[in-house]
Amino acid sequence: MSPFKGQTGLKRILNASGYSLDGLRAAFTGEAAFRQLVLLNVVLIPLTFFLNVSRVEQAVLIAVCLLALIVELLNSAVEAAIDRISLELHPLSKNAKDMGSAAQFVALSMIALVWAVILL
Repeated sequence: MSPFKGQTGLKRILNASGYSLDGLRAAFTGEAAFRQLVLLNVVLIPLTFFLNVSRVEQAVLIAVCLLALIVELLNSAVEAAIDRISLELHPLSKNAKDMGSAAQFVALSMIALVWAVILL
């Protein structure tokens, strides 16, 4: 068992919330791609309230936008972990970073596809 897993109950929830906010802050300040996605979400999510779509469609439009943020956070985490291990060029490090980038490409493609299908 990890020595970092000592807290339980409300204290654990408060600690986890703090760590989550730290992660969001780190992503926003250190990752241009995350800031760009936040900007995209700031535009697209409010736009859903003005579209003539059902609540389910609106939820799907919002969900795919938020999913891209989640994928970018995971991609950035993978990149940070790889860079922490070594900045040396290595085929496995390249594969890991490329796969994270591919996941983000799929998430962004999903935004475009879902929005196109619902709105067109």
